[in-house]
Amino acid sequence: MSSLRPFCLTTWLAAPAAAALLLLTPASQSHAQTPAVQATTTPAQSADPASASPSQTTVAATSPEQRGITARAIDKVKQAAKSASDIFNRVPCLPPKGGSKAMGSLPHVAGKLIAGKPVVIVAFGSSSTQGFGASSPEFNYPNRLAAQLRRHYPAADISVINAGVGGEDAPEMMKRLQTQVIDVHPDLVIWQVGTNAVLRNLDPGETAKMVEDGISRIQAAGGADIVLVDPQYSPAVNQRAESAGKMVTLLSKVAELRHVGIFPRFEVMRDWHEKQAIPVEGFVIADGLHMNDWGYACFAQLLGDDIIRSVGQIRLGVNVPPDVRTYRPM
Repeated sequence: MSSLRPFCLTTWLAAPAAAALLLLTPASQSHAQTPAVQATTTPAQSADPASASPSQTTVAATSPEQRGITARAIDKVKQAAKSASDIFNRVPCLPPKGGSKAMGSLPHVAGKLIAGKPVVIVAFGSSSTQGFGASSPEFNYPNRLAAQLRRHYPAADISVINAGVGGEDAPEMMKRLQTQVIDVHPDLVIWQVGTNAVLRNLDPGETAKMVEDGISRIQAAGGADIVLVDPQYSPAVNQRAESAGKMVTLLSKVAELRHVGIFPRFEVMRDWHEKQAIPVEGFVIADGLHMNDWGYACFAQLLGDDIIRSVGQIRLGVNVPPDVRTYRPM
């Protein structure tokens, strides 16, 4: 893990970390944030994210009576595809130069897709999972990811549940792990964690231990695939570079120890700025912490690419792990 360096943009560093903390209040205290737990809808469902509950899964519209809805659904998929491409017209979304550590295998998801069974994904995390900073719920990362996966697997019944709550980190997340993750019986859990712990000066070691305990509970409950997402590269986080570095390193070690995947968000975002020369304000909003529409879109795109690549390798019989808990760097 390379050392963390402060941003060269002094105007970003002038913003105090305390301001970022104020923007991380729980969703119940901020009208600007989207509902705490929402299920992304299939194109045939209502666009209102608040109308879905964590236990809902998508249902394909296949009956004759639903043909009109299906036609509209296809139109919405096309619109989503256009939206995804439009946002990258000015600045393309590229993978990190020189590559980065990719997530491990996802045999549980692959098995469900091969068998033609519904796939349930829970996006678990804080405000950057909930979508703070996005101009609309459509542009948060879980919705972007859902649209990408449905485009790639058009015959599959894929549900992505947004279980992000602004202001939380591992201590609060552990309190709702059972009801909002385990009880949903997901096939994949994408757990974004660690940023608020860095901003609050929480012990990175304690956070890592709680995350490891949470992974153990998820695995014991049914063997869902798990992918950790580490903190974002942003001015507010970089002001606490030592703590952020420890958090990124420890989460990577937990992923390896517990044989789960990890998406190295910090390194991916740093690559945008340092190697692809994208200004920080090109992917982070004015609070110096949360991603904007482009940031969420590219994050979701690269995460989705990794998921699709991992599933594709297993479906082709390449490096198939002996069980769902075998970690395999790609």
